[in-house]
Amino acid sequence: RTQQNSEGGAHPRRRRPPRRNSHRRMDPHDGEPAADELPPPPPLPPNVVPIIAEDAAAASESEPPPPPPPSKPAKPRRHIMARPPNGLGKKGQPIQLLANHYKVSVKPSEEFFNHYYVNLKYEDDTPVDSKGIGRKVLDKLQHTYHSELADKDFAYDGEKSLFTIGALPQINNEFIVVLEDIGSGKTAAGSPGGNNGSPGGGDQKRVRRPYQAKTFKVELNFAATIPMAAIGHAIRGQESEHSLEALRVLDIILRQHSAKQGCLLVRQSFFHNNPSSFVDLGGGVMGCRGFHSSFRGTQSGLSLNIDVSTTMIVKPGPVIDFLLANQKVDHPDKIDWQKAKRALKNLRIKTTPANSEFKIVGLSERNCNEQMFPLRRRNGDTTETVEITVYDYFVKNRGIELRYSGNLPCINAGRPKRPTYFPVELCTLVPLQRYTKALSTMQRTSLVEKSRQKPHERMSTLNDALKRSNYDADPMLKACGIQIAQNFTQIEGRVLPAPKVSQ
Repeated sequence: RTQQNSEGGAHPRRRRPPRRNSHRRMDPHDGEPAADELPPPPPLPPNVVPIIAEDAAAASESEPPPPPPPSKPAKPRRHIMARPPNGLGKKGQPIQLLANHYKVSVKPSEEFFNHYYVNLKYEDDTPVDSKGIGRKVLDKLQHTYHSELADKDFAYDGEKSLFTIGALPQINNEFIVVLEDIGSGKTAAGSPGGNNGSPGGGDQKRVRRPYQAKTFKVELNFAATIPMAAIGHAIRGQESEHSLEALRVLDIILRQHSAKQGCLLVRQSFFHNNPSSFVDLGGGVMGCRGFHSSFRGTQSGLSLNIDVSTTMIVKPGPVIDFLLANQKVDHPDKIDWQKAKRALKNLRIKTTPANSEFKIVGLSERNCNEQMFPLRRRNGDTTETVEITVYDYFVKNRGIELRYSGNLPCINAGRPKRPTYFPVELCTLVPLQRYTKALSTMQRTSLVEKSRQKPHERMSTLNDALKRSNYDADPMLKACGIQIAQNFTQIEGRVLPAPKVSQ
């Protein structure tokens, strides 16, 4: 159709696009098809012959049915590939070598490792998120409830898993544990208590208390069983779904054994507090030489692999000495205390003369001879509160001589709303605290040079580590029937001839 415009011209009339609402039918008398009717098919090309529906159905019945979908292949069982009889190399000069593996003998056992999920909560059911507290709580639990645990020893990974040999009397167990000495919560007699924002709290009632006890709820819920026979399967190369889990339990036993010896744990590496293993890297940082220890399946059976390992620790000793070395200055007045605050945060200290352990949370806003706090004093039958400086409290009330702390900030080892202040010179960094910041180029170079060891020195270090560890005395390893040889494993090697350089 065309229509005439105002100037007499004509133009095609535009069609409206079809409506998209397919649920509404149009009036059949308006000349347009209903919205839910299909459009006519496109015209066929001239060389195409249409097929009648009945013929297509008959043709499909005569064809063979399609093959079924391929089944999912079964997971192949993996085995250690055995060498062929003549598969050993023969070139070169034979030689006897020593490997840093110690052979392990395992007695056959039909027992099971029982896995329990550990849930630690405070008395008000708040989850325990502090690292390191779990081992102290579980050690106290074992000591307190040994009979309720059927006199069983256990291996605890320090987080959420605990393993026993054989089952506990109950599937789900709940215990109440009172821990009387938990690091920063400890308040020894005559030492600061942190009450009312004071360095010593000033609360004579708190000072007389020998400690601050804390109550924990411990839940042990059964999770799974692991047959100890899986250890033998791993040795013989017969893979089972429990073989890796069984070896993991043995490694957890090694970690727990080293933790009870007071070692610093870094995954499967263990570091003793042995000054002969420390190397000074400068900047208040030291390299600490330890050892890596784990059970491995080998061609000759199960072995304990031990190797040298090194980590970085904060140099133990007086806090002021660490700060001077860390900032490379020669006098406390030159210390940048904003940098010092970042460097000291979360480090653990011991205070004198009470020898109590705390965790640093920050520094005081003012110097020691200016930082005030309210001190409670008993005056006959009444109690009065007076304002006193941290410096005067320790010098006049405690009779402690302070040589240089008066003009320096105090160490804050309390809580955000209840600070506990100590003069810097009364604080000492405890050993074996990891240094996790990046090393300088000079420190990395020094670490590499001082960590080098000749073969006989390395052998001596590893043998000493095994003797010091004393794994044969561990009750869990004894119960597993494990005995560890005291000498390196001897293996055969070959010295290959040097290759010839082609001209």
